[in-house]
Amino acid sequence: MSERITLMGCSIDNLSMEETLHTIEGFIHTGRPHQHVVVNVDKLVKASHDPELRQIINDCALINVDGMPVVWASRLLGKPLKERVAGVDLFEALMRRAGEKGWRVFLLGAKEEVVSKVALTYRNRYPRLVLAGYRNGYWKGEAEEAQVVEQIRDARPDLLFVAISSPKKEQFLGRWQAEMKIPFAMGVGGTFDVAIGQVKRAPVWMQKSGLEWFYRFLQEPRRMFRRYFIEDMAFLRLFLKELRQGR
Repeated sequence: MSERITLMGCSIDNLSMEETLHTIEGFIHTGRPHQHVVVNVDKLVKASHDPELRQIINDCALINVDGMPVVWASRLLGKPLKERVAGVDLFEALMRRAGEKGWRVFLLGAKEEVVSKVALTYRNRYPRLVLAGYRNGYWKGEAEEAQVVEQIRDARPDLLFVAISSPKKEQFLGRWQAEMKIPFAMGVGGTFDVAIGQVKRAPVWMQKSGLEWFYRFLQEPRRMFRRYFIEDMAFLRLFLKELRQGR
């Protein structure tokens, strides 16, 4: 079992990438449903004023840290996390392993042209990949959502990747994962756009320096300004509050 720490109200498993992959393989072997989530600055801020989201995060079977600022904060607070396990990197590693091991994969989310291109890209990259199905991330009302759930359940995937924004993807999995019974279900946000090159990822030096968010902002300044420069500034307040409590 991994060490699970609590940071600013949210639980995080202190695992490396390789340890995370080993844990997920164990989940798949059990055949029982498990929900995964990554915690970054934005997720911690949202969870601080959304008790439902915080509960969904803390109830997940596996919680990784995605964001160098959170890793640095953990060290300053005396709860050092081993390393960042970025969602986009974990997605890529799992797609590769799925191709090697014959795991069934379902892709859910993004626009139809995006998710279909992701499916084609990974079929070509990993010829042995078993794609159980894919669907865009747009539907209306509870009735259509129930149909989406039925489609996924009937496809019997081992892995489900949900490319919907937060907190919608966490809420969707929190509502339905027990019924879908997928061994490993993971929210991947905008990863599909990165996977097909529609959104460029920051250079490695920016990733390691904690500046990936700034690279993302430069690509979509209008869309990302409020998140990074207004909403996520609350992270500093959360950090200072926890630092004072620790002392």
